[in-house]
Amino acid sequence: MTLIYLILFTMICAGSVYGHESYAGENITRILDQLLDGYDNRLRPGSGGEVTEVKTDIFVTSFGPVSDVEMEYTVDMFFRQTWVDERLQYDGAGEILRLNNKMVDRIWTPDTFFRNSRKSTVHNMTTPNKLFRIMQNGTVLYTMRLTISAECPMNLMDFPMDGHACPLKFGSYAYTNTEITFTWRKGLEASVDCPQESISLLQYDLIGHKLFSETFKCNTGHYSVMIVHFLLKRKLGYYLIQTYIPLIMVVMLSQVAFWINKESVPARTVAGITTVLTMTTLSISARQSLPKVAYATAMDWFIAVCFAFVASALIEFAAVNYFATLQAKRLKEQKAMQKNLEVLASYDEEEDESASSPPSERGGVKRRYNSIAQSEIDSGPPLPYFLQSGSALPPIQALAGTSPIDQYSRILFPLAFALFNLVYWVTYMGKDSMEQARYGFFSFLFY
Repeated sequence: MTLIYLILFTMICAGSVYGHESYAGENITRILDQLLDGYDNRLRPGSGGEVTEVKTDIFVTSFGPVSDVEMEYTVDMFFRQTWVDERLQYDGAGEILRLNNKMVDRIWTPDTFFRNSRKSTVHNMTTPNKLFRIMQNGTVLYTMRLTISAECPMNLMDFPMDGHACPLKFGSYAYTNTEITFTWRKGLEASVDCPQESISLLQYDLIGHKLFSETFKCNTGHYSVMIVHFLLKRKLGYYLIQTYIPLIMVVMLSQVAFWINKESVPARTVAGITTVLTMTTLSISARQSLPKVAYATAMDWFIAVCFAFVASALIEFAAVNYFATLQAKRLKEQKAMQKNLEVLASYDEEEDESASSPPSERGGVKRRYNSIAQSEIDSGPPLPYFLQSGSALPPIQALAGTSPIDQYSRILFPLAFALFNLVYWVTYMGKDSMEQARYGFFSFLFY
């Protein structure tokens, strides 16, 4: 008997629960039918009277990548909107009606669009990623998952020590601010949430965000627009390894030529030309990851100065070679003049000795002097032999040794390059590029 009573009690409880669930489902269905009876989703809440306030907030699930060439960024987020529709007030059946996306098409929703968006995607796998809830007082919560590629105006004058304020603007497409106004649901501090695990940028650090609102003016009226600025600071490590350190090493390599003897013409020529070509290759590769802007960036200035130092090292050797050639010519002319004087002195002695000789012998001595003088003028190359053949040691010992130009260059070139690096890094590393980014964007905003 006890077993029979337990079975009967279990059946009665199960039937009661099932009946309660069935009654609750029928009650919700009845409420929805009543709400939609005579509901016109073409009219906004308070149409013809009060202004509809749409409260928004954003939860960022993934930020990036950021493209410098296209000047755009991508963000994946949950976009939430809340408003009050008095036509959807109800009694009973719980405080919240949790509905699926099929209910969205049957009631009025804001015509929100993103003004600076280039491409937007609404996720539909496996079903449309939308959340829809109705409270008893008529408050509606509408959430959807979006992936947006938006434009980000960039000022690259401080590249790669630059920062950018990438905006995201959204508002109503058809309703002016006399019909719909947008506000931040949680205030200016907490309405946009960017968890640290959602930020995975390779070239930037997302250091924060700022929220604003503005009124957009155009021919069709004034529109309420919400703006969030994502503050990005570029990481410098990649450019130090790939560009700055190789450029510095090439400049230092070009200055090693000052310690090579001026007689080693092929060695110094090859070193100068090689460093110039290497500098050209590095400058071309550094510009490939940037858009074709019409102004010079901070990296462009560094490359230009490094190229000037490398080219100056090659020009310095040309100056050393030129002055060495002039010195060799002067020594050659002095030597030829000295030989001519010696021949003339010997001719005078022979003339004195041949004063008592027959006239025929005197003419032979004179012809011999003329032939020797002409051979001294015609003999010898126009340039020093060691400069023509690339010999390491000149036949004229006065030309051997270090050039005074090389001695000064060994000190002046490294000091000038070190001073340039000091001024460059102090100037750009001490500059707050984020302040410039915010100031530049706000000046454009209020223009």
